[in-house]
Amino acid sequence: MTRLADDFVQRIKQQIQVIEEEEKTSIDTAADWVADTIASGGLVHLFGCGHSHLLVEDFFYRAGGMVPINAIFETSLMLHEGAVKSSKIERMQGYAEHILANYSVTAGEVMIVISNSGINSLPIEMAQAAKAKGLKVIALCSSSYFEDPSRHPSGQQLHDLADLVINNHLPHGDALVQIPGTSMKMASGSTIIGSIILNMVMTGAAQKLVELGIKPPVYVSGNIPGGAEQNEEYIKQYRQRIKHL
Repeated sequence: MTRLADDFVQRIKQQIQVIEEEEKTSIDTAADWVADTIASGGLVHLFGCGHSHLLVEDFFYRAGGMVPINAIFETSLMLHEGAVKSSKIERMQGYAEHILANYSVTAGEVMIVISNSGINSLPIEMAQAAKAKGLKVIALCSSSYFEDPSRHPSGQQLHDLADLVINNHLPHGDALVQIPGTSMKMASGSTIIGSIILNMVMTGAAQKLVELGIKPPVYVSGNIPGGAEQNEEYIKQYRQRIKHL
């Protein structure tokens, strides 16, 4: 019998290959938008509910990560304040604009909205609110839900509203590994694949900045000599604009 752990690794490798083959153009476009935003002094805004929030945190204030990342953190949507509550709030209407009102955003900047299904009201309305403020919206979601009914009264899904869609190509339900002798699957892929996609976007953006003659603003580890001092210069530059610094 194939080890389930090996099956999971193989499935992740297959998903990465699909991303490389199918999403290169979208990822390159996203990288261009991110680079242009940073080059013009702007911020890149990240938002996700529930487990999608993990990707937002992963790319904020991270060694090896871009500095001008504005992470939109709403604690009521995080699992530590109640997992079931988080899921219910993600389906609520009328909340996104109030969350976004607490952050500094400027027309022309980029927002990446992360939602594997793209069918719940809050990420849909966050995309609407961002577009209303003149931001370019990139959706990171799965096409396996595109035929599912939206939970927003407009009938629209996240991908319908986005200026650019990056498809993670994950299966309906997210889980990748079939448990033998059962109808159940386990081992979700959206966090791993989402992280790979966003790292491809950010490294692509860094490359374009170099081509433009701009030093990419990237944090270094505070646990290496001189790291904290280098980061402090970035923090001084962005502290007034990035809320959670």
